[in-house]
Amino acid sequence: MNSILITGATGFVGRSLVQSNLLDGWRISGTILAFEPLSALAPGIEPIVVEPIGPATHWERALRNVDVIVHLAARVHVMQDTSADPLREFRLTNTEGTIRLARQAAAAGVKRFVFMSTIGVNGNLSGTRAFTEDDKPAPHNPYSISKWEAEISLRDISVKSGMEVVIVRAPLVYGPGNPGNFFTLLNVIAKGIPLPLASIHNQKSFLYVENLANALACCATNSNAAGQTYLVSDLEDVSTPELIRRVASALGRPARLVPFPPGLLRLAGQLFNKSAAVNSVLGSLSVDCRKIQRELNWKPPYSMGQGLQKTAEWFKCQVKL
Repeated sequence: MNSILITGATGFVGRSLVQSNLLDGWRISGTILAFEPLSALAPGIEPIVVEPIGPATHWERALRNVDVIVHLAARVHVMQDTSADPLREFRLTNTEGTIRLARQAAAAGVKRFVFMSTIGVNGNLSGTRAFTEDDKPAPHNPYSISKWEAEISLRDISVKSGMEVVIVRAPLVYGPGNPGNFFTLLNVIAKGIPLPLASIHNQKSFLYVENLANALACCATNSNAAGQTYLVSDLEDVSTPELIRRVASALGRPARLVPFPPGLLRLAGQLFNKSAAVNSVLGSLSVDCRKIQRELNWKPPYSMGQGLQKTAEWFKCQVKL
C-alpha cells in the first residue's frame, strides 16, 4: 500500500482532500498542531502532531515510509496583518518551512512532493488574456513572493535529489468552510447590501474546493505530473457582477447590483488607501487550464453552479438563514 502525508490536513483544503475517497487504497497520514483535537481529522487518517512549520521543524517521524507528500500547510493571507515585517513572517513558514520539509523528505526517500502554490505567483491581474504556466512570474505581495521562492527552491531540491516535484497554482478557492473574502461576500449578499459593481466588465477564474482536492489527488498519483506546474480552475470564468448574481441565486437572495463608474471606484480606492483591493475587484484574473487537462486528462468533477450551491447551503446553516 502506498503512503501519503498531507500537511495542513485540518485546514480548508486539507479537510476536503482527506474526507474524500480520492485516495482510496493509500495509507494516509495528516499533520495536526499540538492544540488541535485528534477528532479534527477524518476517521482512518493517521494523525501526525508537528510543531508550527518553519525552518527548524522536525519531520523525521512524519516521513517514515512515506511515498508522496501533499504540502498544503502555509501561512496564508492575513486580513489585518500587524507584523512589522510581513514578508519575513511569510518566508519563515512558506519558504523556509517548505524547504526544510522538502530536504528531509528527499533524504527520507519520498518519491513525490506536491506543493500547493498560488496564482499570485503569476501576478495580481491577468489583463486581456488568461495566465498560463509559461508566463514570467510576477508575485505581487508577501504571500505570493514567499510561495514563488519556495517553488524555486523545490525545483533545485528536485534536480539534486531526484524527488519529483509537482506545483499547483490556484485562484481564489471557495466552498463549505470558506474563510476570508468569499465568506465576507456571502454575508454581504445575504444581508441585501447594495453593491456598486454592475458596471464592471472583467473575467475571473475561481476554484471549488472539491475540484481542487480532485486535482491535487491527480497530481499525487498520475505519473505524467512529475516535474510539472499546473494552473487549475473551475473552467468557468465569470465577471464580478455575474459571480454576485450566481451567489445571490444560490442563497435565494436578490442581487442588489448598482451601476457606478469604475473610474470613480478607483478614485475612491486611492482616497481611502484601498487601491489594491479595488483594482482586484475591477480587474481580470483568469487562468488557462489546458495543460492539466491535456497531460493528466483532468477535468473538474463539479460545475461552478454546483460548487456555489453547496457553499451557499453550508453558509445558510452557519448564519441560520
